[in-house]
Amino acid sequence: MESAGVLGTVLGCSAGLAVCGVVFAAYKLGLLYQLFHKAETKSPRHGGESVAEVLRAHGVKYVFTLVGGHISPILVACEKLGIRIVDTRHEATAVFAADAVARLSGTVGVAAVTAGPGLTNTVTAVKNAQMAESPLLLIGGAAGTLLQGRGALQDIDQMSLFKPLCKFCASIRTVREIVPTVREALAIAQSGTPGPVFIEFPIDTLYPYHVVSKEFAVKNPPKGLMGKIVSWYLNNHLMNLFAGAWETRDVSPLQVDIPQATDDQVQRCIELVSRAKKPVILLGSQATLPPTPVDDIRKALEDLGIPCFLGGMSRGMLGKDSPIHIRQNRRDALKEADLVLLAGTVCDFRLSYGRVLSRRSKIIAVNRDKTQLLKNSDMFWKPTIAIQGDAGSFLLRLSKGLKGHRCPEEWPQSLKAGDVTKENANRAKADERTEHHLNPLKVLHCVDELMAEDSIIVADGGDFVGSAAYIMKPRGPLRWLDPGAFGTLGVGGGFALGAKLCRPESEVWIVYGDGSLGYTVAEFDTFTRHKTPVIAVVGNDACWSQISREQVPILGSNVACGLAFTDYHIVADGYGGKGYLIRREDEDRLSDIIRQAQKETREGKATLLNVLIGKTNFRQGSISV
Repeated sequence: MESAGVLGTVLGCSAGLAVCGVVFAAYKLGLLYQLFHKAETKSPRHGGESVAEVLRAHGVKYVFTLVGGHISPILVACEKLGIRIVDTRHEATAVFAADAVARLSGTVGVAAVTAGPGLTNTVTAVKNAQMAESPLLLIGGAAGTLLQGRGALQDIDQMSLFKPLCKFCASIRTVREIVPTVREALAIAQSGTPGPVFIEFPIDTLYPYHVVSKEFAVKNPPKGLMGKIVSWYLNNHLMNLFAGAWETRDVSPLQVDIPQATDDQVQRCIELVSRAKKPVILLGSQATLPPTPVDDIRKALEDLGIPCFLGGMSRGMLGKDSPIHIRQNRRDALKEADLVLLAGTVCDFRLSYGRVLSRRSKIIAVNRDKTQLLKNSDMFWKPTIAIQGDAGSFLLRLSKGLKGHRCPEEWPQSLKAGDVTKENANRAKADERTEHHLNPLKVLHCVDELMAEDSIIVADGGDFVGSAAYIMKPRGPLRWLDPGAFGTLGVGGGFALGAKLCRPESEVWIVYGDGSLGYTVAEFDTFTRHKTPVIAVVGNDACWSQISREQVPILGSNVACGLAFTDYHIVADGYGGKGYLIRREDEDRLSDIIRQAQKETREGKATLLNVLIGKTNFRQGSISV
């Protein structure tokens, strides 16, 4: 009897497992779902329409792309719904343009590229967006759901490539998944620490049923039972692919989660700041992120009256000539400061990993990302208060809590006096005559003086751009774009494209080195076709100077550093723009040529100033690694 009981139990368990297995198989094959949701085989709709509907509901105005058959339905559907499709000459440019839109518009930037090499071409740009904390959606084509891993055209393991680079990665397996997946991805891109997200769209999830069904038809199926099984499996897969595809779904934005400082943390910071005699604020790119308007942050900083050093996207936050914006001698100021507020600023190489901070200073660190908040705090510095939260809203709450209190005025005045001394020295160095060609500092000063008040500056280069960071003054918030911590070259064309679309009334200046220009000079074709006239000023010294400056004295060779005084202005002409060559003999006409370029740009032509420059020792000793 006992044996019979055990046998019954075993048989019962086996039957239960078999039932569970059958149910699980039915679930995986979509049989359970198909009991209640049918495929509309006569519908002409396609998955690209679902993507477009979600993007429109989220306020997306532009999709940047380099076209490919895998993603054509998305592009066509977006265009029909009024989303502008902007095609570039390289996939990385499409992602850089989307990155710029994300930074300037407060929405998610969107790029769509085809499978395989289309996606691999974006890897550097996606990594740059990750490190710059830009909310970005990358849409990628892919081989059909049943063909992945079977040798289809341009089929690779794309998910493995992007999982280390993105906050969220998903591969669409059925058409009904498109709307919820895109909504989730867009929310994740903006939540917490913003960053890129990636969705892979197999080609059969994007085209209409009648097109996809032809690909599933088996011309010569195996005979007998195996043939029936194969035919059934393929038909079921097709039905499951489209089951419930066109049922009404919510496309509105999901809630975005943004970490905030607690009331207790803000109060402790208010007390620290109120006692400080020599406070300093280091403002990073995170301070420009939504939801806090940048003009409100500017007002808060002005009310506090604390001297500010601005980096990354926060350059220009205080306008051109603010008495509390300190541009020079940051290391000396940090040695004297009794309190330092790191508002979205990270203690990485840009702050010598925290070694420039004085151990005598009270340090308040605010950052959305815990890892960035405490980077190198185990070695070179220690925060007095570390807050994982949004820097922009924190500054508003701090200013409100300190209403009526201002930093002692002699402190920012003394730092500003140091600024004046240093900038006068820079101006004097700009007047020096170089051995050959034009002094690059003089060129940059001239551009800065003539630049329109609404200008946006895009920085793409090494030595020439490093000099521009000291000399050129953004006129307001969100008017400076640089790659960020990754130091990527080649951002210029894409950043300028995105910026001009976001701010069509503004002058958009690209400050290029002649090395970095080579990455995106072909985008002058894009500027022409899409009527986005920008101005590029190229510091042409026929060299990768930032590398050469150290490589030659240390290693005794200029190998791979030499370029040529190439006629880049003619290249711009060839792409439908307008190019100008500026040499030493044009020095007296420099201002006139710049004004003419501005006029050409206002009339609709992208312009390029190919400025032949000489060598100075202005940035001698600055790092290039």
